[in-house]
Amino acid sequence: MANELQHNEPHRVALYWAPPPGSDAWVAGCGWLGRDTATGEALNQPQVPGVAPALLAQITADPRRYGFHATLKPPFRLRADQTLASLETAVDSLAQVLAACPLPGLQVAMLDGFLALRPAAPLPRVQALAAACVKTLHPLVEPPSANELDRRRQTGLTPQQDALLQAWGYPWVLGEFRFHCSLTSRLDALGQAQLEALMAAARERFDGLPEQRLDRLSVFIEPSAGAPFRLHRQWELRP
Repeated sequence: MANELQHNEPHRVALYWAPPPGSDAWVAGCGWLGRDTATGEALNQPQVPGVAPALLAQITADPRRYGFHATLKPPFRLRADQTLASLETAVDSLAQVLAACPLPGLQVAMLDGFLALRPAAPLPRVQALAAACVKTLHPLVEPPSANELDRRRQTGLTPQQDALLQAWGYPWVLGEFRFHCSLTSRLDALGQAQLEALMAAARERFDGLPEQRLDRLSVFIEPSAGAPFRLHRQWELRP
């Protein structure tokens, strides 16, 4: 799905898994976060008993900017000699060789202090697919600046994560990768009753979805620094 920004070079790009626009999973995820990343339209978020609408909007603000997705290749700037068109060519080649795989057991759970939709058990085929995306697209990536490296290190990285940061520009790839769709930012400030209400509402919304498949690659773009990400285009994988 190309959008009106096709002819402009974006500030950053990313490779995600996202369900097809209009599907049950797309509607559930975009509605939870309050924004449709295909159209840019703001959406009404669900009512969560015990959680004020303003609070729900606040704790979903960060994932709302990035859109409902699971990261395969984290957001990056294109090298000066690369363009959105060259990224599209690379992703097209990837889609021709990567095979679709199931995403069984996706469930709402806490992950590092935030709420996420994630598999109940490791998915080796998904891990391998994400690693292929990271490695194949790496030649297009502008290396992070010293300031960006320092900012990442302030979160407290393990030696393995720091090595991945230096090699790939991001610490949570390859062996540190965990497939997930972020549903909130960190929830440290919420009380137990609010956490339980939020978890119950998320489970009610996502638990009844059909089993998902990682059957497409989605390029999202950040048109300008700090702007909301938009779905640019999707490529179907081999069956």
